[in-house]
Amino acid sequence: MTKAKILVANRGEIGVRILRACREMGLSTVAVFTDVDESALHVRYADEAVFIGERKKYLDIASVLEAARHSGATAIHPGYGFLSENPDFARAVEEKGLTFIGPRPETVAMMGDKLAARRFSRKAGLPVIAGTDEPLPPQLPVEMAKKIQYPVLVKAAAGGGGRGIRLARSAEELPGTIEAARREAKSAFHDDTVFLESLVQQARHIEVQILGDGEGNVTCLGERECSIQRRRQKLIEESPAHGLSDDLRHQIHEAALKLGKALRYRSLGTVEFLLDKKNRFYFIEVNPRIQVEHPVTEMVTGVDIVKEQITIALGENMRTFPDEIAPRGAAIEARILAEDTQADFLPSTGQILYLKEPGGPGVRVDSAIYQGMAVGSEYDSLLAKVIVWGENRSVAIQRLRRALNEYQVGGINTDIDFLMQIIESPKFLSGDVTTTYLETFRPAPQITTPELERKLAYAAALFAHQQRGQPDENETHRGSYWQMVAWKEQMTRI
Repeated sequence: MTKAKILVANRGEIGVRILRACREMGLSTVAVFTDVDESALHVRYADEAVFIGERKKYLDIASVLEAARHSGATAIHPGYGFLSENPDFARAVEEKGLTFIGPRPETVAMMGDKLAARRFSRKAGLPVIAGTDEPLPPQLPVEMAKKIQYPVLVKAAAGGGGRGIRLARSAEELPGTIEAARREAKSAFHDDTVFLESLVQQARHIEVQILGDGEGNVTCLGERECSIQRRRQKLIEESPAHGLSDDLRHQIHEAALKLGKALRYRSLGTVEFLLDKKNRFYFIEVNPRIQVEHPVTEMVTGVDIVKEQITIALGENMRTFPDEIAPRGAAIEARILAEDTQADFLPSTGQILYLKEPGGPGVRVDSAIYQGMAVGSEYDSLLAKVIVWGENRSVAIQRLRRALNEYQVGGINTDIDFLMQIIESPKFLSGDVTTTYLETFRPAPQITTPELERKLAYAAALFAHQQRGQPDENETHRGSYWQMVAWKEQMTRI
């Protein structure tokens, strides 16, 4: 293995995940951090850390490159989010003589432009959703307006993460929808280019993980089902996708491989499709980076795809894989978010006063949180991911239920109870879900009574006293508080 010093231009659970892979590979690591992340776990885990400034500096190319220069890093891994899909960043890294752990800058640029990606994919022979391949003009031509079939999506050409997408159900709604999508796109991506795309109703979201060496060799690491989404943000993902015939699965894999080979794809990439009720699938986009949900692929293939990504970037030969890898068993991932599900999923902030993460056979937790950590609203609400494996989907669901029951976070609100309700719902259990399933799925209210609250407080105070002896008054107060929170969460699940 070529020796290298890897700077991870990210934070949170993905920062820790990449740093762990580097440590196993014997590679030196550098973390970057902002003023709100001085005590973050990725900072503590890396071999060294460089302060880059105030909270928005993760998005500042010059600051990240200066950190690489200062630390002597030879390669940069962008993770997901932040600068990972910014072609200017990929280009600047390579211009500095550093290794960008990801696709070529021109690939990032093309796949980041949804219109260019649609044109390229259609030329490569993939089925593409009906829509416009050119930016919408300020005023729609009359002939174009007459041809639009509703409902229709207005999408940001530079979009990602579910942002910059609006739905118009009628001709009367369209002008306002276009304007709203333009504003959101401008704010999120500094680009107000939008286009139209037909709405595939009651669709499933199927994505295929590919890995390429940049020389035309591309392998398929299977597919993931990502239909459980709230406000177009994925919440639960699994691999393999439930209920696909062998023939349909092969067709989807072949389409992804065809695109990867046409791109001479380098590194990890995810080719995303929508699957309609008639089992017709349509290309929607390529994510030229590692995905949040990559662990489910790792669990069913046994391949550490972060290590593979780094190996390829450092110039080593890609491992020889079959064109398609048959999955072993089933894996499911649930995202643990700092959100108040009883208050329209508003972000929850505070201090993690108690933490107990699940374990046992077939359970993996990718996390960057710890007891005593402050959770703010400066970044994404993702705290951790619970990933489980089972010999089949039913066993994996049972294991996920057990793991979520074990997960206890005190001091802030999380979506754990909401996740439990989803995986126990009849439609999820049967695999009969679409991307709109959660639009009508509402979390059941948590039921507590004053009497139960009182008993839990007494029990927690007694437990803290027995465990910690006779500390001073302030310590007693803090101890009883976090114990109370933990007991409350544990008892309400019994």
